[in-house]
Amino acid sequence: MYIYVVLFILLILLPSMFRVIREYERAVIFRLGRVIPVKGPGLIFLFPVLDKMERISLRLLTIDVPEQDIITKDNVSVRVNAVVYLRVVDPVKAVIEVKNYVYTTQQLAQTTLRSILGQVELDELLSQRDKINDELQTILDQLTDPWGVKVTAVEIKHVDLPQEMQRAMARQAEAERIRRAKIINAQGEQQAAEKLAEASEMLTKSPMSLQLRYLQTLNDIASENNSTIVFPIPLDMIKPFLKK
Repeated sequence: MYIYVVLFILLILLPSMFRVIREYERAVIFRLGRVIPVKGPGLIFLFPVLDKMERISLRLLTIDVPEQDIITKDNVSVRVNAVVYLRVVDPVKAVIEVKNYVYTTQQLAQTTLRSILGQVELDELLSQRDKINDELQTILDQLTDPWGVKVTAVEIKHVDLPQEMQRAMARQAEAERIRRAKIINAQGEQQAAEKLAEASEMLTKSPMSLQLRYLQTLNDIASENNSTIVFPIPLDMIKPFLKK
């Protein structure tokens, strides 16, 4: 009779005595309240009633940081959201040092995001996002290190600007494009003037070249318009006849 009772108890407890830990997991086991060395992956044995196990994933986790209302250093109100990438490197610390490392890291990322972006101007936020991402990653990694959590990257996903600021930036961009176009046009005019000055100096030194250029210009005009052109004959060409 007692044998059947023992077998019955064993059948009930057997499922809780053996656990399978996957390759990307580790088992943090508390035996009578004290943590023992981490186990896994593979099949592990637990003492009924005495052991309590918590599974910890070692895979890369992605945490979304909700939109935050931030006032930049130059007093511009923006809404910014981000994403944090992290993984557990010490399962024991991730269990005993913090109650919920995912939620705690998310809250810490929100406060850090507001603190860092409040110290930069809007232009820096838009143009130097990689630098700000690296700074956020460094700060969060230092703060989460005592929990056995490694923050591998932080990325600012979207910066939502007020409508007035968007219109002002569009006008600024348009004015910048107009300025560049005027500078390019002025540089072209300057180069053309320099070339004309060089050509005029060369023609001044050679009168025959000037006359040939003059005849070439008349030829071009005659080929484009069906009209009669009267032009004076240079005196150099008729002086021999006048002397005779």
